[in-house]
This record gives sequence, structure tokens and C-alpha cells, in this order.
Amino acid sequence: MSELYTIIVVILGILALSGLFVGVTNDAVNFLNSAIGSKAASMRTILTVASVGIIIGVVTSSGMMEVARNGMFNPALFSFHEVMILYLGVMFANVILLDLYNSLGLPTSTTVSLIFCLLGSAIAVSIFKIAGSDMLTLSSLGEFINTSRALGIVSAILLSVVIAFTCGTIVMYVSRAIFSFRYTAMLRKLGAMWCGISLTAIVYFALFKGLKGILAGHPFIEFVNHHLFLSLVVCWIICSLILFFLQRLKINILRITILSGTFALALAFAGNDLVNFIGVPVASFDAYQIASRAGTTELMMGALSENVPANFAILLFAGVVMIVTLWTSKKSMNVSQTELSLSSAQEGEGGSGYNSSAFSRTLVRGALNINNALESVVPKRIREKLATRFEYEDIEHSGSPYDMIRATVNLTTAAMLISMATSLKLPLSTTYVCFMVAMGSSLADKAWGRESAVYRITGVMTVVMGWFVTALGGFLIALVVGLVLIYGGTIAIVITTILCGVMLYRSNFKKKPAGEVAPKSRKPETSEEILHSLSEEVCATLVSATRIYDRTLLAVFKENRKVLREMTQQAQELYQHSSDRKYSLMSTLRRLQEGDIDAAQYYVQVVDYLNEMTKALLHITRPAYEHIDNNHEGLSKGQTEDLMHINDEVELIYRQIEMMLRMGDFSEIDRVLAMRDNLFETIADAIKSELERINTSNSNTKASMLYLTILTETKNMILQSRNLLKSQRYFVEHSGVQISAKLKMN
Repeated sequence: MSELYTIIVVILGILALSGLFVGVTNDAVNFLNSAIGSKAASMRTILTVASVGIIIGVVTSSGMMEVARNGMFNPALFSFHEVMILYLGVMFANVILLDLYNSLGLPTSTTVSLIFCLLGSAIAVSIFKIAGSDMLTLSSLGEFINTSRALGIVSAILLSVVIAFTCGTIVMYVSRAIFSFRYTAMLRKLGAMWCGISLTAIVYFALFKGLKGILAGHPFIEFVNHHLFLSLVVCWIICSLILFFLQRLKINILRITILSGTFALALAFAGNDLVNFIGVPVASFDAYQIASRAGTTELMMGALSENVPANFAILLFAGVVMIVTLWTSKKSMNVSQTELSLSSAQEGEGGSGYNSSAFSRTLVRGALNINNALESVVPKRIREKLATRFEYEDIEHSGSPYDMIRATVNLTTAAMLISMATSLKLPLSTTYVCFMVAMGSSLADKAWGRESAVYRITGVMTVVMGWFVTALGGFLIALVVGLVLIYGGTIAIVITTILCGVMLYRSNFKKKPAGEVAPKSRKPETSEEILHSLSEEVCATLVSATRIYDRTLLAVFKENRKVLREMTQQAQELYQHSSDRKYSLMSTLRRLQEGDIDAAQYYVQVVDYLNEMTKALLHITRPAYEHIDNNHEGLSKGQTEDLMHINDEVELIYRQIEMMLRMGDFSEIDRVLAMRDNLFETIADAIKSELERINTSNSNTKASMLYLTILTETKNMILQSRNLLKSQRYFVEHSGVQISAKLKMN
């Protein structure tokens, strides 16, 4: 046995660990968000419940490994060498795909990625076999590939999106009409029966989705299958009685239902989706052991079609890695924010990170027209009665994106749909069902109001289209990588390994550029936390703005296109972060106004000035990059000297402002005003000098336009910065809390 195959197995093992980390980071949203979004329990409790579900799910997932062994291709027609190259192509394609998606900010699906990477790599190896044989033609490709599985996945996406969204909308609308947002009184009357239905669906889901592998063929399961309706009714009665007595003991049965659903979804996730992360490396290890016992690399891999249980130790280790990742990964919490933002009950906030599109605007206009038509038919008294059931009120006083009624609906509907699909052998996807149910319930819950609907729809369509792009992208990348590996041999394997290693390092270990403002994983809740958060952000933004402005001008002088592109990207991120804060004002103002209306007023001013300052910075970096990128003539010596003097004055002003904010001492604010006036005089003189150069035809048109743009936007940036400092002083004074934001000078 060549040492090359041992190295391949080791490489696949390392990629399996990376796959576990990425998989949990991206898919944890499916089983955590209902509990997190409703704040049904502390984060520690939620993660503990999910961890128990994961560890039980992974040790019972052995049968699912068959998807990687023979789900997409016929292993009996491939030799050991070809199978190892096939699996290596799949894992490398996954790394490249995830790196591209992370760079572009597109959503991914591990299930779709696995299936279509397997399909692409298997076709690549099949083409190699067909090309090397006189007896085979392209028409023989169907003998090697299981195309029905790929078509099943595509149909799963369509079914999941349509069915889950529709059911989530209907169930949530009925539930909210019954309980309203002020659900306490009605919950005491109907809560046990309603939660009993939810718990029944969750129990059935856990048994037939999460534990179907280990319980298959058990007499009890066979009895339930043959008497399904009776079994569900009995389970409902038992669950309702248990919850009824717990409710009389003053126990919140909604929390119990939500945590039970979290456990069941985590169980199913680990039991069924584990194959997406380690299925290919485990299958390659099995193939390696089979070939080692046979002592040849030309052995055909028909043995992979046998139902061989996966190694228990490997499954257990994978479960431990998943749990550790769940507890330690900050990225998983950031991924959750996508769904929480799109499903938030706070009008005007959800989907602020997305732009509107022609499709979303058309859809909203159509929905408004349909709504107007329905209102003309439904009697006014009924409309008014229903409207009162959907009047938002946070009776839980948790400030959570949505309440526990909606969280229960999300978990119950997802569990019911996946359970029914499993029993009917329909190919629904857990990821798609959970996400689309959450979107449907938020729509029915009136979260998609006119202020945010177009943005939420665009966000949902971005995620859905991302799933389809994952399929196409995974297939094409795996096809290309597979062809490179099978034809390139050892040299291609070495080069591709190095390339993917660099991508993994860049995606997971490389630090962000200094000064970059990263979004917080948790929103500030109290007035004091809001004040601290804003003060820290103002200081960090000023430090970053100074550095970006200075590096941009130097890059323009040197015509350094690479640095200008980097500065433009960082300025865009800085502006986007301040813009996100601006569009999430409403919930923050509600908390601030509980204390002091003046503090809330100054908070609005600070956020607005911060947004305008970063916008001005972006209007400097972007034209500068476009100017150099288009290979226009650089700035003249006179223009460069003027901007160097202005840059020095800007740096002094920002240094003074940042020091005042950092120390919490605003006694020198008049000095900043004087420095600002001096800078404006310098800018005015520079504009006059440029006009003289234009009149004497001593200036290039494009360079003059860039020069004047930089001067104008610099003036706007400093003006907004001074206003920002003034409002920040008033905000700190009216808040009653002294802040000293200690940041290191760059």
C-alpha cells in the first residue's frame, strides 16, 4: 500500500474536523434559534439541552453514513484509487466552496454541498474511466452515477420552501388568533391541550426522525406505524395531562415545550446531518481498510455497498467536537442573527442588512392589493376583532425577537412536517423546513409590516437562492477539482492540498485587519450597556476612520490600487455597521426613553452623525479607488502637497477628539472647534489653488474631480465628527453614567 493513500486519509481526517466546525457553525441555527429567539431559558441551559441531543444523535447515526459510501455513485464500478481521488475531490471542493461563499457572504447548505460535490467528483472520475476505455461511451455515465438522488435533493428544496412556508404561516396565524400577544389568560385555559399537541409532534419527531436508525424494526415502533392515529391521540392525552399538572405547579409549560423541541431538533440534526461533515472521510477510511486487507489498490470497491456500521469511537469523537464547537464558536451565534433579524417582531428592524429588489417590491404591492380586496369582503367588526389579536405587546418583557408562542409554533410545525415527510418517505430537508417555517410564522405574526417587508423578502430570497447556487457551485467545483486530481496525479494532489490549506487558514484563523469594527454578537439591553456600546463604537470608529483616511491618501499619492481596494472595503464595512445601528433605533429608543427623553434624543443625534461621517469617508475611498483602478493620471505635485497638509490637520483633529472621548473629558471641545475652522480655511485655500490651476490649464480633468471630491468630503467628515463629539458629550451628561472608553491608539 503506497504511503500516498495514508496521507490522503490523514488529509481527509483533518478536513473532517474542519467540516464539523463549519457544519455546526452554519447549521446550529436550525435547532437553537427558537429557544434563543424567545429567550425561553438561559444560553447555558439551551446549549446543555442541545448538547445532550447531539451526543445521543451522533451515536445513533451509523446508518446515515451509507449516503457517502454509495448514495451518489456505484462503488462496485470504481477501484480503490479512483474512490480515494473521488473522496479527496469532494472534500477539497467543499473547502473551496465554503471559502468562496464566506468571502461573498452567501448562505450555504451542508446537505446540498455534500450531495452535489459527490455528484460532481463522481462524474469527473467516471469521465476519466470512460475516456480510458474503448468499450465505454458517455452514454454509459448513468451506470456509474445515481442521478435520482440529486434530483431528490432538488425536489426537497422546492418542497421544503413552499410547504414549510405555507404551513408556518397558517399555523402561526391560527395560534395567534387564539392566544394573541397577551396570551397569559388563554394559556391557562387551553395551554395544556395546545402544548400537548406540540409535545406530541416533538416526541413523534424525535422517535421517527432522530432515532429511526436505532429503533427501526422495534415492536413498539411497528405498532405505532400500524396504529398511527390512535398512538398520536393517546400521546396527546398523556402529554396534555402531564402539562396540566405542571401548569398547576406554576411551571411555565411553554419553556418545557420549547426546550423539548430544541432537544429533538438537535437529536435529528446530529443523527442525520453528521454524514454531511464526516461521511466522506469515514467512507474513505473504510475503503482504506478494505484495500489494506486485500493488499492491492486496484481492488473494486463493491464492499462499500454493504451496510457496515460506522466506528462508534469515531462517532462519539465527532459528537464531542460538535458540542465543543457549539459552546465555543462565536460564528454560530452570528449565523443565528440572520434568521432572528428576518423574523424579529420589531417592525422596521428586520432585514435591515438587505436591499430591496424589484421582485420584493412587486410582491409587497401584490400582497397589499390582495389585502385591500379581502378587507372589502370581510365585515368590519370581524376585521377589528382580529386586529386586536395581532397588536404587538412584549408581555414577557424580555426584549426578545419574538415570544414563546411563536417559538413553540416554529418547533411544532417543523417537527410535524419533518415527521410526516419521513413516514411518507418524502425528501424534505431539515435546514429548509426550520428556516422557512420561521419565515412563515413571522409573516403571519405581522412582523413583516410595510416598513420592512421588502427587505425581509429580499433576505429570504437571498438565502433560498443561495441553496440553489450551492448545488450548482458545488457540482462545478467538484467536477473541476476531480478532473485535476485524477489527471494531475501526485503533483496535483500536493498543489491542491496547499491551496485548500491556505483557504482554511484564511477563513478560520487569519485575524481581521486592525481597526475593523466587528458586529457585536449580543445587543445591549440596559441603558448603561447601550451607553457603553455606543461610546466604544464611537471611539473605535474614529480610530478606524483616521487610519483609513490616512492610508487612502498615501495610496492615491503612490497610485497603489491594492491598498485602495482594501481601504474601500473597510470603509464600506464601517459605514454598513453604523448604518445597521441607525436602522435598529426603535427598540433602543424604547429602552432609553424609559429613563430620560433627552438621552434618547442625543442618542439619535450621535448615531446619525456617526452614520454621516462614515458615509463621507466612503465617498472619499470609493472615488479614489475607481480613479486608480481605471488607470487615470495621478495627482499633480501641487495637489499632493495640499492634501498632505490637510491630512496632517485631520489627523490632529481626530487624535484630539479620540483622546477626549477616551478620557471622558470634554473640556477641550472649543479647541477642536478652532482646529476645525483652521482646517476649513486650509481646504478653502486648496480649492482656490485648484481653480487657478484649472484656469491656467495646468490640471488634469479626472484628477481635479477626484481632488475636489476629497476636499469636499473631508470637510463633511470633519463637520460631522465635531457634531458627533458635541452630541456624545450631551449624551454622556444626560445618561448619568460616566464612560471612559479605553482603546489603544493605532
